[in-house]
Amino acid sequence: MIGLNEVARAAGVSPATASRALHRPELVALRTRERVEQAAAELGYRPNVLARGLRTRGSRTIGLIVTDILNPFHATLAKGVQDTAEAQGYTVLMFNSDEQPGKERRALETLHGHLPMGLIVVPTAQTRENLVIVEGLPTVELDRASGKEGAHTVMVDNVAGAREAVTHLTTLGHRRIGMIVGNLDISTARERLQGYREALEHAGLPYDERLVLPGNHREPDGRLAALRLLSKRLPPTALFVGNNEMTVGAVLATRELGLEIPRDLSLIGFDDSRWAQTMSPALSVVSQPTYELGQLACQRLLSLIAGQPLHGSVRLPTRMIYRQSTAPVMTVQA
Repeated sequence: MIGLNEVARAAGVSPATASRALHRPELVALRTRERVEQAAAELGYRPNVLARGLRTRGSRTIGLIVTDILNPFHATLAKGVQDTAEAQGYTVLMFNSDEQPGKERRALETLHGHLPMGLIVVPTAQTRENLVIVEGLPTVELDRASGKEGAHTVMVDNVAGAREAVTHLTTLGHRRIGMIVGNLDISTARERLQGYREALEHAGLPYDERLVLPGNHREPDGRLAALRLLSKRLPPTALFVGNNEMTVGAVLATRELGLEIPRDLSLIGFDDSRWAQTMSPALSVVSQPTYELGQLACQRLLSLIAGQPLHGSVRLPTRMIYRQSTAPVMTVQA
């Protein structure tokens, strides 16, 4: 493959100048830029062919980075983004970070070379630092907030959703309510933990950190956390789980321990899915408008690209769906 050094030599410039000419042309004199572009075209330097086309015809691509494409929640987010983008004539370049900041950084570096018009990202724990790679690119943070000052975000009201779920459990008489929480470096995990604590406080129940264990957004970690909680001498009578992947793990743990839902344990998850509806008993959940989140994030990004002023964050409401996985505490303890 032809590299940047070969292009630079052919054009009689340094590699740094060649890079600027191809990726930041406004920083390079016109005659130098044309010389670099001609050398790149003659040598078949592929990134330049793409960049040149984007500059002359106008890029119609946006980037999307999700954290776990195997999670139905993230797949539905992506579907909302893609459908909205395609309706407006845009192509979506999608990447999966696997919750790994390093992988996210590599995705951003790759995107930077493709000169997208904008970016939608579901943040990892280090997105605020990683976004320096695409500084100045119109960006919308989806589902989570990185903490970057002035960021445009599209999320749900995680605090209210968690609070409603745990309040439902307290009204059923549960007093030992455990929680499996995500990575607390992530905003959604912190907010759902806050809602859990607010519901306990409203019910006059103390917060017991021994009843809260990390599940790190993953099924295996959710299973291990549930096994630890449910194997205690005084196990919780109810569990609130912070996302659907960890909820799968919690359900598997109850089966390993021979527990019956909701007779032995009431269970509520955050996120709805087909398996939650079709398992027996069907699972009570905090439902998010997932597809609409993706749609709205894309709509707002396209508005930013068009130069329309947007302010602050958008929060959509959650909805509590009551199914058969919760029961009054006396029934559970009988």
